[in-house]
Amino acid sequence: MRVFADSAVREPPGLGAFKLERYFAKHEFTAPHLLCCSDCEALSLTELLAMSDEDSLARYNALTLGYPESQGLPILREEVAKLYETVDASECNILCPEEGIYLTMRALLKAGDHMIVTAPGYESLHAIAEGIGAEVSAWTPREDPAGGFRFDVSDLEELIRPETKLVTVNFPHNPTGALPTLTEWDAIIDTVKRSGAHLFSDEMYRLLERDIEAAEALPSAADKYEKAIVLFGMSKTYSLPGLRIGWLVSHESAAMKRIGELKDWTTICPPAPSEVLALMGLRAGSAIIERNKKIIEDGIAAIGHTLEAHSDQLAWYEPQAGTVAFPKVTTGETADAFCARALEESGVLLLPSSCYSYVPDGAEYIRLAFGRSNTAHVA
Repeated sequence: MRVFADSAVREPPGLGAFKLERYFAKHEFTAPHLLCCSDCEALSLTELLAMSDEDSLARYNALTLGYPESQGLPILREEVAKLYETVDASECNILCPEEGIYLTMRALLKAGDHMIVTAPGYESLHAIAEGIGAEVSAWTPREDPAGGFRFDVSDLEELIRPETKLVTVNFPHNPTGALPTLTEWDAIIDTVKRSGAHLFSDEMYRLLERDIEAAEALPSAADKYEKAIVLFGMSKTYSLPGLRIGWLVSHESAAMKRIGELKDWTTICPPAPSEVLALMGLRAGSAIIERNKKIIEDGIAAIGHTLEAHSDQLAWYEPQAGTVAFPKVTTGETADAFCARALEESGVLLLPSSCYSYVPDGAEYIRLAFGRSNTAHVA
């Protein structure tokens, strides 16, 4: 089964165009209606300042615009560490989320190494490794009519090789909305541990699980495996994508040291205003997450109603977590043609599966999103 559309003919090592980001660059700010953006409804600066605690607001008002610490504002790293059971502030590096992916791949991989990645997925999770010259194997989900998309651990086990250096996963999963059970998550971690590989866990949609009590939520990989490197940030869960603030956390000191060294070649340090605003967002996190979960549930209900009325065009599974779903196109069209028609006839921007280079046995999918407050109006 072909998974990545361009896997049959590989370009020399290097980075080409980022398909998804080029698609958004072309359409996101001109399309009348957006129904595929993966973030939650963004907070305004006024709203965020109104939610701020006294200490954060004082820091914001006294802010000077000099160079901040390369590793990140110490008090922000302390706040980040509270999201984990075993992570210390010294084991955190504040950066741009996309930068975190790039630096981790550069730190852990070299040409000829083998990596496994959940697919479909955000392109940089596999393309950077391929650009380095690593061989990448796709761990794809099965479709269970009773439960939706599911990543089977036995499929991961079959992909593991003696030379596997890195396993990259993304849960909650973009774009399918898949989420492993606690038992499955433990099995995934155990499989990677036995292989000795590093684990890169993209947890950008963490804390947006549906119908799950806190005790049943997946623990971060950082709290489960010493060689896990975890990505999280403010863009999705906390409604602050414009800050461009995220972080890596890990107990793997050698990897984190190398990531810090490589960061000197990218941004060097985070933007000082964004760090203080991120501190506000984390401290108001419970209220922001509660707000976003309500928006998501309302959006899923609206999209579900619309898809029920158009079941001859799209077939979907409700997501288990996150802000997106991945319905299958059933009209006989390609995903590109379906999305082009939706934009032309209704002014609605959808995301075709071609942006993920995902072609499982010729099936065509689109990404729908429901993290924006106007989803019901658009759907």
